[in-house]
Amino acid sequence: MTFGPVLALAGLAVIGLLAARLPRPPWPRGAHVHVVRGAGGALLLLGLALGPGVDFLTRPVLRTLAPVSALALGWLGAMLGARFEWRYLRRFPRGTIVHALLSASAAYVVVLLAAGDGALLVPALGSAWVPRLPALLTLAAVAAASGPGAVALVARAVHVRGSGARAVRRAATLETACGALALTIPLALHRPHPLGGNVEVGWLAWLVFAVGSGALVGMVFLSLARVAPRGADWDLALFGTVLFGAGIGYAADLSPFIVCAIAAALIVNVAPQRQAVRRTLGTWAPSVHAVLLVIVGALVRLPTVWLLVAAPVVAGLRITAKWVSEWLARVLRLPGDARAAGLRTVAQGGVALAFGLNFCLLYGSQGDAGSAVLTSVVGCVLAAQLAAPVLWSLHLPEPAPLTPAPGLPELSPNAPVD
Repeated sequence: MTFGPVLALAGLAVIGLLAARLPRPPWPRGAHVHVVRGAGGALLLLGLALGPGVDFLTRPVLRTLAPVSALALGWLGAMLGARFEWRYLRRFPRGTIVHALLSASAAYVVVLLAAGDGALLVPALGSAWVPRLPALLTLAAVAAASGPGAVALVARAVHVRGSGARAVRRAATLETACGALALTIPLALHRPHPLGGNVEVGWLAWLVFAVGSGALVGMVFLSLARVAPRGADWDLALFGTVLFGAGIGYAADLSPFIVCAIAAALIVNVAPQRQAVRRTLGTWAPSVHAVLLVIVGALVRLPTVWLLVAAPVVAGLRITAKWVSEWLARVLRLPGDARAAGLRTVAQGGVALAFGLNFCLLYGSQGDAGSAVLTSVVGCVLAAQLAAPVLWSLHLPEPAPLTPAPGLPELSPNAPVD
């Protein structure tokens, strides 16, 4: 009997609890430092040290802890799904929805084409991003997604609050939903559906199974809510529901993130305990995010140095696509509040890393294939986090000019004597 997985699991639990409860050490001031620190850069480095560094979180240990990774993915997916309550969605301006779809689509197409050309022109990248088509589609889905929490962090770093920050966070939520929907395509390609090998039919069948599983998980929570006494504590019930959804998604290759996101969206639209659900998800979010960052850092590998070149290039192309979407929004004469997407939603966070980790869980058995894609995702996220404060500051309104004091009339009683 080996105690490696047990010690690793205990270590992850301690890291998650301490990361959420210990006081923050003083850091130098500055938007970039604040954003990287808030996004969990230290925890990512800790995972890198525990994994490739001291070889404590080895590949066999991480494979044994795959259910823990699935639970973290499911929790992040539930947090995203809990944002999509219909009564809130109805308040989204139509222009914001149009621009978010435009921005996500532009980033998806540009990164997909560029990554495909890069894999053909550089054989080392082509051999690292395997299987080729699912890897390219995953990178494109990551480029389409944003990070509502990361965007809010950047907004605080550049001192933007109020309605402007809320509008950008709404656009980031919509872009992240678009990225999650695009992620279903490479996940569906993992196991070819027996319907004649048709990719489109296989994707639709996978999506039907994923939606059905998410609805089933949501119905489990709704059933518990009907029989529970009034004023009951929903932490344990929600934890069991997310664990159930993550288990279904992991066991059936349906993505714990997608299944739990659908379940949470159903719960917040039907259950009367929607506020308690959001509160519980938010309470445990820092611990789950810390565990996710450590696992991602431990899985990072560098099979070729070309990944260090590809990641910032992909991030730059994503930023360019978002800038083009802003230009198109001005051409279409969308209102100012509707142009909240684009460069303001460049920042990415745990959701983008969850996309890469989901790919790594599915394709990790094929050597360093899953880790290479995850490493590329980590590089893109870090580049986006560093560029986000600068790009946002380009759109900050200029301060109003000072109004000069009115001059006194020449013949007034208080006029100075020449």
